[in-house]
Amino acid sequence: MSNITPQQVKELRERTGVGMSKCKEALVEENGNMEKAIEYLRKKGMAAGVKKEHREAKDGCIKAEENNDVIAMIEVNAETDFVAKNERFQEFVNAIAKVAIENKIDSSEKLRETICPLDKSISIEDYRNVLVQTLGENIIIKRLELIKKQENASYGIYVHMNGKIVCIVELKGDRSQKDLARDIAMHIAAEDPTYLKVEDVPSAVKDKEEEIARSQIKGKPDFVIDKILQGKLNAFYDQECLLRQKYVKDSSINIEQLLENVSKKEEKQLSLDRFWRWQIGG
Repeated sequence: MSNITPQQVKELRERTGVGMSKCKEALVEENGNMEKAIEYLRKKGMAAGVKKEHREAKDGCIKAEENNDVIAMIEVNAETDFVAKNERFQEFVNAIAKVAIENKIDSSEKLRETICPLDKSISIEDYRNVLVQTLGENIIIKRLELIKKQENASYGIYVHMNGKIVCIVELKGDRSQKDLARDIAMHIAAEDPTYLKVEDVPSAVKDKEEEIARSQIKGKPDFVIDKILQGKLNAFYDQECLLRQKYVKDSSINIEQLLENVSKKEEKQLSLDRFWRWQIGG
């Protein structure tokens, strides 16, 4: 039977979680019979884990893979740390991260449709279903980002807690500052900044912080209120903005001053324009 409709394939995909190509194959094999197609997929070991698809996957691993041109950052979730540390789970995460970087795949949707290097007869999505069956937990490819490296820039990658937190820093102005970029990435893992600089803080957030601060200093003269208010806002910026944060390796300076010091020493103008901080479940 060759006249399998896209609607049938879509329905089987939704009912089983198996990739589109294998769903079509099952329907063709079973002459369009939906229940027999499901049984066919189960016998092939692809649909046995479907009942686990609704279970929440809050643990897992983040992987950053790089070459000379790009960095691929990927998060794969599992239900427990036990499975996240499993050798087969780790093998899967490492393999698909390499696929992403080698093929410059920039979305998890495209990645799922790609042939799996661990079993080239099926897609990554189909292999994920097999892994769900084998390991007994829901597994989700949550997100993927492909970071294109800029010319005359250094990149630092810091992995914390076996991939529970991964941070990346891009330093422009010098290609030989990988160690500094990694140190700042380590700082980001520890201090968890929300913004890069004060100018990046949305007006609504600034207004809310000002409102909270004003509610704490009622009944004082206006000139006193203004001074205290600015102090409280500065304290907020020092905590939430990366360039204003005290450097974890030298609390006598902040990150902005660190960059100024290194720029002066190296006689090159360094700038930190982008950073990434991914945390499992974030």
